Amino acid sequence: MSGPPYGVLGVGSIAGAIVTGLCRDVEDPPRILLSPRGAATASALAGRFGTVEVAADNQAVVDGSEVVLVCLRAADADLLGALTWRADQVVISAVAGLGMPRLTELVRPASRVCRSVPMPPVADRAGLTSVHPPLAEARELFDRLGSTMEVEDVTAYEALSATSATLAGFFEYLSTQSEWLEGRGIPAADARRYVAATYAGALGSLRGDHSFTDLAAEYATPGGVNEQVARELREAGAFAALATALEHALARLAT
Repeated sequence: MSGPPYGVLGVGSIAGAIVTGLCRDVEDPPRILLSPRGAATASALAGRFGTVEVAADNQAVVDGSEVVLVCLRAADADLLGALTWRADQVVISAVAGLGMPRLTELVRPASRVCRSVPMPPVADRAGLTSVHPPLAEARELFDRLGSTMEVEDVTAYEALSATSATLAGFFEYLSTQSEWLEGRGIPAADARRYVAATYAGALGSLRGDHSFTDLAAEYATPGGVNEQVARELREAGAFAALATALEHALARLAT
């Protein structure tokens, strides 16, 4: 086992992705203590990885860990204030909308505290996780899961967080295409496979240094159908609506 013992409070999909990234096919995985909150996921992870165990309760996670990763829902964040923290502990929050003033108040006297936005690719150690404020232990953790973007300015951090809220809309965008194909007689499995393959192939273009604008122009052959669809979406206000939704997400996260 390597590194500090990690504790995880709240074991949902993101926590599961983090644990998977830290442990799957890793020669020397860290010891990880999970809260029983999200019992089915926690139990499955403990059964899958030998260095992972489920604690009796949330306080046992805090007591047994040097670095605690908080993956609770925002509505449950006040639970942190009912726990007894140590001054030498590191707390890394992945709770959207839980600002630093309230977070530090809840986990006092712990003072090495930061926020983060881990995303599902951390399961494959391919994530780029934003962290505010920069904290060495957070960088160490998220570098093991891909890479870390340390952000000094809280406004910039909140803006990055807002863009991470577009994934559900992205998958609904794909679902719309798949369902449209089904409506034209394509079997559901084939429709999904085709749409997925189209985007998986196109996303390979992101490995280079091309701007998104350049890539859009590359796919939008003048007079072609790609250009037509992009133009119609633009004229219908689809991209302006996305920008507006991002502003609303930012306003909520910065509250």
